[in-house]
Amino acid sequence: MSVDAQREAAAVRAEWLGHLLSTAPADRPAAEAAISELYRLIGLDPPRFHWVSSPLSALETVPPGTRPRPSESADRPSDWPLPTRLRRLVAGASVELDERVMRGSPGLDPMVRQLVRMPLMASVRSTIRMALRSAQEPYLRDDAWYTALCVSWSAHYDAVRRTSGVVFTPEQDRLIDLWATPARSCGWWWPREDVCVVSERPVEIHTEVWGDDGEVRLHRSDGPALRYADGWDVHAWHGTRVPAWVAEDPSVERIAREANVEVRRCAVENIGWGEYIDRAGLRLVAAAPDPGNPGSELRLYELRPHELREQARVLLAVNGSVERDGSRRRYGLAVPGVFDDPVAAAGWTYGLSADQYARLVRRT
Repeated sequence: MSVDAQREAAAVRAEWLGHLLSTAPADRPAAEAAISELYRLIGLDPPRFHWVSSPLSALETVPPGTRPRPSESADRPSDWPLPTRLRRLVAGASVELDERVMRGSPGLDPMVRQLVRMPLMASVRSTIRMALRSAQEPYLRDDAWYTALCVSWSAHYDAVRRTSGVVFTPEQDRLIDLWATPARSCGWWWPREDVCVVSERPVEIHTEVWGDDGEVRLHRSDGPALRYADGWDVHAWHGTRVPAWVAEDPSVERIAREANVEVRRCAVENIGWGEYIDRAGLRLVAAAPDPGNPGSELRLYELRPHELREQARVLLAVNGSVERDGSRRRYGLAVPGVFDDPVAAAGWTYGLSADQYARLVRRT
């Protein structure tokens, strides 16, 4: 792929990322027209449409006048008759499209996958899909139907058309455009034979760039990272889903009561390790220069008695690599209470002895 084609692919990726992160009201006429045509392609009359405010609402409510089949359970939409038929339609088209691409430009497909498809898939997993996967919403788990709805499929073939001389048939172009239209126009959708439930987009979404190819993940330090008009929201810290208090009101007391180590870590990071240590009154056990990160210091602290769990001390270290904003992040690592030497504790986190860690050139 030429440099110009790579730039065009990056532009396509950015365009489709914009669709993924859009908070604009749905273009309902466009979405309904495209979905109706997709119904016709599998031999069915257009459905009536039932619009909801969020994906959660879509699966918690049954559209008026609808009697779901026994197989149409909310936790397995891929087992429903219509999602299965529509996925087969798209899968069959993918085989034909890929064959045409390989004949016309053999090196194009892997490059588009690397520059467009995979980054968008990662962004979907770290935003909408991450938000919907949780123990509290068991029927919103990973599912083949949600994979089919991912914007990466449409973006992939859009990029192929715009960056190469590969020409698809009119029928193939039509299917690509029909499948892409809901992704551009609304949230996710759930098709039954007589009714299609369609979700509006979120009204608020906050992300950060975390990958080399523009991948994003949910993150907000002072409120919900994702919010829908019906009030359903999700709080996230650097891509990790957390309770609301972690973002909105983190405190030493709440951290001490929290059983989940990842949630505790996120809450401490939001406060800041230095501030947390001061507020919590942690006792400094020892400090030493970090041999794996020249110019930085390792500091070993004793956890307070009511915080003691499997690991009784915390090692405060400085990240060996620079953040995107030019800073170096400080982070804490729980270590066993047997350690009095910060260097030995740091080595333990890498599976090394203190002597082995001391001989590291530089860690990252």
